[in-house]
Amino acid sequence: MKITKIAIAIPARISSSRLPRKVLEKINGKTILSLVLEKCKIAMPKELIFVCTDNEEIKDIAMDQGFRVFMTSENCSSGSDRISSVINNLLSILWKCDFLSLTYDEMQKKIHETLIINVQADQPFLNPEIIKNMISEAKKDEEDFDVITPIYKLSNSKVHNPNVVKVLLSRNNRVLYFSRSAIPYLRDHEKKDWGNIFNYWGHVGIYGYRSNILKNWNSMKKSLLEKAEKLEQLRLIENGYSFKTFEVNGDSLSIDTYEQLKEAREFSENLTFNS
Repeated sequence: MKITKIAIAIPARISSSRLPRKVLEKINGKTILSLVLEKCKIAMPKELIFVCTDNEEIKDIAMDQGFRVFMTSENCSSGSDRISSVINNLLSILWKCDFLSLTYDEMQKKIHETLIINVQADQPFLNPEIIKNMISEAKKDEEDFDVITPIYKLSNSKVHNPNVVKVLLSRNNRVLYFSRSAIPYLRDHEKKDWGNIFNYWGHVGIYGYRSNILKNWNSMKKSLLEKAEKLEQLRLIENGYSFKTFEVNGDSLSIDTYEQLKEAREFSENLTFNS
């Protein structure tokens, strides 16, 4: 079914075990959240960008910049869960109707024609072209998909980094598995050489969901793989959903630790200096 409505949803929380309050940390005088919002605004009209949060500080920053905010529970287990909790409100705005008042058939048609792009609030250097490319790929008239996500070729130095999520692909570039480990295992070669021998793919960390995924999020069977790897996308793989991929040039730095925040600040200073 062809995509006809598209929006960006940015789940943002204040608590993080590795770097608390990370989306409110500043890079060149702007919060990480503000930088993400600016990137998204390049790719999509502001009225189609929504922040989903349980925090008043985050809400105030987003609203001061003119973005719509949905307040959510503090108990959401993941970014996708947070968006899922407000999906009916989101669909009502996109389709300009009281979504829950529609007939079942009307509701299902609109659900499957809507793409919600989940952008993480900790990617201040996200290239807006990735979002634009995702929209173009999602609108192509070809075989159906449930989720679309960008991938990039990994350098050898990142193949064994557990903070870099790897993607194992089928021949038609659909996702077979996500992992923090390097898969496949190259039995007859030293690990330091794997990236020079085999094409390993990294995951940029944004998703385009058909909204049926978000409607069904909490009814899906819980995933042991998701729990083991701490990767929410494995819940979808284990429940049989199809991931379409498209290739981009390079990753968008996510900030999960103080070391990554320091790296981001240094990177930003170099950009400013060189410009």
